[in-house]
Amino acid sequence: MLAGLRGTRRLEHQEEVPITDHLEELRNRIIISAIAVAIGFGFCFWKHELIIEFLNRPLPPELPVPIVLGVAEPFTIALKVALAGAIVLAIPILIYQLYAYVMPAFDPDHDRRTWPYLVGASGLFFIGLAFGYFAVLPPALSFLVGFDSELYNRQVDAGNYYGFVVQILIACGLIFQMPSGVFVLTTVGLMRSSWMRKNRRYAIFLLAVVAAALPSGDVVSMMIIFVALLGLYEISIMISAFVERNKGEAEAAEAAEFDDAGDVVKVADVEDV
Repeated sequence: MLAGLRGTRRLEHQEEVPITDHLEELRNRIIISAIAVAIGFGFCFWKHELIIEFLNRPLPPELPVPIVLGVAEPFTIALKVALAGAIVLAIPILIYQLYAYVMPAFDPDHDRRTWPYLVGASGLFFIGLAFGYFAVLPPALSFLVGFDSELYNRQVDAGNYYGFVVQILIACGLIFQMPSGVFVLTTVGLMRSSWMRKNRRYAIFLLAVVAAALPSGDVVSMMIIFVALLGLYEISIMISAFVERNKGEAEAAEAAEFDDAGDVVKVADVEDV
């Protein structure tokens, strides 16, 4: 199996291979992704105390650390936190495996785009995590913990809290992939900047729905997420226009080369006569 994984390669654009080769490549890429997550899981489980302490920091200072009620809950929480951390650490590899499997079918110039796209998509995911941790979680937790606080003896359940935090962080990381998704869709011809500009009003409505659907729970956090989504949408329009412009220049260059080659052939024919 390891020898087969070492032999995993990206298929070239329009390369004709049997369906079994596609399935074998898909299997190998899934296995590589699973190995990356497993290695990350081992590391994160080893350091799960640091991760839990890091996740506790956005809590209001007047609250004690989250509590557990079940005998096995500390162990299961450590497993869940380690798995979430492993997925975060493996994101660059997961993005690369998906990109390397899909893009050769659409983009003949994918080799030149691989590393810039990988760095950009991975960077956007981690920026989204930082945005969720520093910009979304503090106001969300402050509102939720402080709501009707005089009516309750407020204690934070550990399982519920860490699940909430992980959902917020992963959701913010994913929504920051909007420019990456638009880049891919524009590259394969399924998205155009003019279409995005024309339908901006509908996009704003959908972005508002997405911001409201995220489990932040308060108006301030929803507005922060909504403003971030609007900014990402405008950036995505610029990226789409940039890709279209590059594609147009490449097509024009190819057409010019074809015309030059045709002129050479015509001149050669005349000389022969």
